Amino acid sequence: MKQQQKTIDAVIVGGSYAGLAAGMALGRSMREVLIIDSGKPCNAQTPHAHNFLTQDGNTPSRIAALGREQVLAYPTVQFITDEVLDVTGEDLLFQIKTASGQRIVTKKVLFATGIKDQLPDIDGLAACWGISVIHCPYCHGYEYRSEPTGLLMNGEMAFEKARMIHHWTKQLTLFTNGESTIGDAERQLSEMGIVIVETPLQKIVHTDGYLNQVVLTDGNKVALQALYAHAPFIQHNSLPEKLGCVLSESGHIKVDVFQKTTVPGIYAAGDNVTMLRSVATAVASGTSAGAFINHALIMGGY
Repeated sequence: MKQQQKTIDAVIVGGSYAGLAAGMALGRSMREVLIIDSGKPCNAQTPHAHNFLTQDGNTPSRIAALGREQVLAYPTVQFITDEVLDVTGEDLLFQIKTASGQRIVTKKVLFATGIKDQLPDIDGLAACWGISVIHCPYCHGYEYRSEPTGLLMNGEMAFEKARMIHHWTKQLTLFTNGESTIGDAERQLSEMGIVIVETPLQKIVHTDGYLNQVVLTDGNKVALQALYAHAPFIQHNSLPEKLGCVLSESGHIKVDVFQKTTVPGIYAAGDNVTMLRSVATAVASGTSAGAFINHALIMGGY
């Protein structure tokens, strides 16, 4: 077992955008920081990131690589590829155990671990996720503007989501994947020219993740360029919940305005705390978390 005797200021679990941004804020505050990343980003398939000023259209991997390069220019910041298996202890004296056998003692812990999408079991959907099967019109809508587009959703939320996506494309088909539970709002969607299909999806036909058409269980086919899907999720890392961090009704880690969880000394930032999933939002919350952790240490640690 590798043993680290020195107590460092902060361990950041997760080295993507939120974690790197927090590392930069702490590095510029001359704090001893270790970023631990498992190398499993949720946007690994996504070809381009958008709505991030100066980086619009760049690849997520390139943005992350540039971020690591800039963060590691600060001598008090270290980055390792590893997996955190356990966190014990209390505020100002946490013990971190990793898969490689490292044991690290730290004052503060930041979870920037993201979430894990639970995709519908439809043939071809996973291969298209983040490419042409998408979740957010602000992230991807412009690229598929005015194109034949589908929305895989049912219930009250489907009405609001369909109206939103209709702004980007008028060629919209709503797939309820079974009997519609939208109710009276169906008439309003039909008046907008939105086609509603109740027959379940069987398969998504694509080329290298780029959608061509969807095949329904009755054999009918619908040509599409993009499909919006609302996938449920779980926390990518279960440790915050095991430590006692409270989750919101939506399944996100509850944090206050200082990115503090409900457990003293434990912070969280990025996709694991908010429904606003974007590089820009993750960077913003990570920067805030780093600044607030430094402020807490200055004020006596709490």
